[in-house]
Amino acid sequence: MPLVQSIANAHEEAVGQHGVSATALADTLARSRDALTWLKAQHTDNTLPLLQLPQKRDDIGDILAAAGQVAAGASDVVVLGTGGSSLGGQTLAQLAYYAVPGIGALRAGVRLHFIDNLDPETFAALLAHLPLATTRFVAISKSGGTGETLMQTIAALDAVKKAGLDARIPELFFGISEPAKPGKRNGLRDLLTAHKVSLLDHDPNVGGRFSVLTNVALLPAALLGLDVAAIRAGAAAALAPVLAGKPPAEIPACLGAALAVALAQTKGKPISVLMAYTDRLERFTRWYVQLWAERPPASPASPARPSATSSPRKGAPPPRRSPRTAARCARSRSIGSTRQASANCSCSSCWKRSSPRTCWASIPSISRRSKRARCWRRNILSARAKTHRSRSFRRDSSMAAWDAERA
Repeated sequence: MPLVQSIANAHEEAVGQHGVSATALADTLARSRDALTWLKAQHTDNTLPLLQLPQKRDDIGDILAAAGQVAAGASDVVVLGTGGSSLGGQTLAQLAYYAVPGIGALRAGVRLHFIDNLDPETFAALLAHLPLATTRFVAISKSGGTGETLMQTIAALDAVKKAGLDARIPELFFGISEPAKPGKRNGLRDLLTAHKVSLLDHDPNVGGRFSVLTNVALLPAALLGLDVAAIRAGAAAALAPVLAGKPPAEIPACLGAALAVALAQTKGKPISVLMAYTDRLERFTRWYVQLWAERPPASPASPARPSATSSPRKGAPPPRRSPRTAARCARSRSIGSTRQASANCSCSSCWKRSSPRTCWASIPSISRRSKRARCWRRNILSARAKTHRSRSFRRDSSMAAWDAERA
C-alpha cells in the first residue's frame, strides 16, 4: 500500500486566505531544525531508546516463538490491555484485515479480539460465547499495575476456572510486562506467575503509548502473519532522513508537523483532523488520537517567538510557564495547596493543604490543567456544598408551608 504525502491543497495559493502561506511554512520548517538536531542526538546517545527499535532484530526470534506458542491449537486470541498496550497492536493488526468491514469476518487463521474497555456486559458476553478450550488470552501491561488489565485478566481466569480448565491455564494464558524490580510490585506478573503462565519482558525504557515496535504490538501482528521485521524496516525508512540530516522539507513527519504549527500560529487553526478513507487505517486514526492527546517524550524547550496570542492583555496575569519549566521550580504555594509531584499530573493526590498563597509569582509556574486540579476542592466542592444547603433550605421551607396549610 504505497503512501504519498501531499500538502498542495493546504497552501494559501490553492485554497485562499484559510491556507498556509509559503512564508509561514518556510519559517516554521526553519525553526524545526533544532528539534531535528536534538532528535538525531537522542538517537546517537541512546537517550531516547524507542529510536533504536527500528534497527533492532535480536528479539524477533522470541516474538515469533511466542506467537507460535499462543497460536498452537487456538481458534481465538483475546488481547487484554488498554491504551498503548492495545491501540498500536490494533493498528498493525488491521493491516491484515482485522476489524475491516466485510472482509474482516472472512479472513483465515485465528480470530483476534482486542478488549480495551471495561464494559462488563460485552466482556461477559464474549467470555460466554468463546470456545474457552481453544481460546488464548494475552494480557499486556508495562507496569503490571494497570487496573483495567488486571480486572480483565482476573475475569478471564475466573471464566476458565468455572469451565473446569484450571489445569490448562499455563497453556491458555500469556503475558507481557516489564521485568520485576526490587521494591516495586508488578501485579500482572505476580498474578500470572502464580498460575505458571509464560511472559515476555516489556521493554522498560519504552512507554506503553510508543510500544508499537515492541513485542506489545508485534506479537499480535505475528499472530496474523505479518512480517514484523518488515514493519521495523518501514519505521527505519521513516527515521532515516532525520538521521541523515536531510532538510526539514524532505522529512514527511517534519513537513506535516510544520504545517500544523504554521496553521495554528498564523491562521488560528489549532485542531488536527485525521480521516482515513482506507479501511485498513481506521484503527490508526484511534491510535493517532491517543498519541496526539498525550504528552510526548521530553524535548528541547522551544525558543521564544511572537504569535497572535503572545502579547499580554492589559491587566492580565504574567504568562504561565510550561509544565517542563514548572517541574524545575521550587514548591509553588498558591490558593492553599502545595505542589507535591510532577507538574504534568493533575490528580488530587499530588496536592496537599498548606498555608495560604504567598505571592502571585508562583502562579505562572503551574500549568492550566494543574490549576484546575488545585482549585477543585476550593471552588467546585464548595459550590456543591452551597447548592446542597440551598436545596435543603428550599425543602425545609416547602415542608413548613405544607404543614401550615394542613393546620
